[in-house]
Amino acid sequence: MSFLSSSPRARKALEAIPTSPGSTLQDLQSYKMEILVKQLTESIKDKDDVINDMQAEIKSLRDSLSQMRTQEGIRSPRNRKVVALSYQVEADGVLSRARVARQASVATAQALSAFPVESTDELASKMIDVFRKPLDKIDYLHSSRFAHDLIQLCERVKPIFEAEDRCLFLESPSYVFGDIHGNLEDLNFFADHLWRLGTQLTAGRFLFLGDYVDRGMNGLECVAYLFALKMMSPTKLFMLRGNHETRDVNGWEDHYGDRSFLRQCRARFGRELGEQVWETVNQVFDRLPLAGVIDNDIFCVHGGLPRPSKMHEVASRVEDLLAVPRVAGISPVYEYESRVLQQLSSDCIWSDPALSDMEHGRELNELGFGESLRGGGAVCFGNRAVDNFLAVNEFSYIVRAHEAHAEGVGLSKGARVFTVFSTSKDHGQGNGAVAGCILVDHDAIRVINRSAKYKNKFVHRRQSATAAGVAPAHVEKAICLGLVLNVPHEPLDRVLPPPKIVTTTNTATGVSTYSNGAPGERVTDATATLAALALHRDRSHSFSTDECGSGEEEEEEDDDEMERGAPIDRM
Repeated sequence: MSFLSSSPRARKALEAIPTSPGSTLQDLQSYKMEILVKQLTESIKDKDDVINDMQAEIKSLRDSLSQMRTQEGIRSPRNRKVVALSYQVEADGVLSRARVARQASVATAQALSAFPVESTDELASKMIDVFRKPLDKIDYLHSSRFAHDLIQLCERVKPIFEAEDRCLFLESPSYVFGDIHGNLEDLNFFADHLWRLGTQLTAGRFLFLGDYVDRGMNGLECVAYLFALKMMSPTKLFMLRGNHETRDVNGWEDHYGDRSFLRQCRARFGRELGEQVWETVNQVFDRLPLAGVIDNDIFCVHGGLPRPSKMHEVASRVEDLLAVPRVAGISPVYEYESRVLQQLSSDCIWSDPALSDMEHGRELNELGFGESLRGGGAVCFGNRAVDNFLAVNEFSYIVRAHEAHAEGVGLSKGARVFTVFSTSKDHGQGNGAVAGCILVDHDAIRVINRSAKYKNKFVHRRQSATAAGVAPAHVEKAICLGLVLNVPHEPLDRVLPPPKIVTTTNTATGVSTYSNGAPGERVTDATATLAALALHRDRSHSFSTDECGSGEEEEEEDDDEMERGAPIDRM
């Protein structure tokens, strides 16, 4: 009774209750209770009505606000600039530029004069011309002039990449490319057919998912060309970081031999200048973003999904990537890189989809992650991890690279994960391998492949060098660049012998590699290759290298060993 009487409205109702002489105290209390219950019930109903009215008003305001924003978006013109230049395609396919023509109008002349005239970067244009005609630039590509030009190009492009978020947000149409690995021929194919007139005059954007160097013989030319395109079209061409864009991988001479990016820099420019080029290019790699999102719906990354970086979460959020430093070494790390963010970055460039037979076993944890067959702390992700990541971030698909596919593009995990591979060489996929890319075109995803039978204007590396009318020294330099091959009966993939199980130290990076050396262990070329993947480092972060190959047959043997669970010890 004291609880009810404490309410002002209840006290007022109690005071208004009349009393009769014949009523007992119990009757009076019962009567008061009935009145109070009725009054409070009416009060609650009144409050419910008020709440419902307020909710209806809020909904009405939200609908009105949404309608106003839609109308505003339709009516408000975008702030587009008109480039006051016209491009003319000459007979030889070269583009010439001139001022846009106008009618005799003072207003038009004044408007055109206010629009910017884009200046052409001479160094970037020079690198693009070298890419188009590499055989005509053999001497330049072997000269110190090329080395210094590439260093200068790197210094110019570094601030452009550093200013970008670690996760890009792009719109369709967008072309997405996988591993390039120094394959100038396949990259030339895409340039011939997807941006024939240049990236500036081609609709859409171009997103590369990493691994530009190593394995192939033309990593220097590929990075020079892509950096030049970035200089020319910074808002149209984007480059993500792959696992080969780290010093511990592209500096591993003992493993990749002549296919190592560091070895190629030294062989091309000498030890001192070559190491300077290698380090400057890696400084650009340190600034590459880690991921991209197209139309807020398609997540693009080199390797795959990162493990959750926070406790009690089932999946990483895209926002977590934005906390990664804009200059990050990853492997090896800079001293200011935290372990959490380093793991996040490493997962992005190293992880793979789990094999189908791992989905039903105990290899994956409750979040859908498990140990990758690559070893060295790399992870793989299964269906549950894909489900969680797509649900948490409200995405539909994942597009990644990192694994060789003879078909160019492969699908997995219920057709929700695309694997794109944009080089058809140097991965043991056979002569029928194709190079592929993906076009995200608003409401459709389209696959574009280069047929293995297609022959473009570029000199094919697997053909013999035609010496007729060509100086022997010129042919020899072309062979060293990997542009042509003068031994038609011997496959190019046989050049590099299998790695040995030995203890070696990389003089440039200070990284040591060790054999697993287990007593009584069965030693074959395949297990030797896999054992060489384990890196011993005195730093406190995980690291592994991806599968390597010295030839088509050797790589296929390695894959078989990995399927059978060949050991990959982490020292």
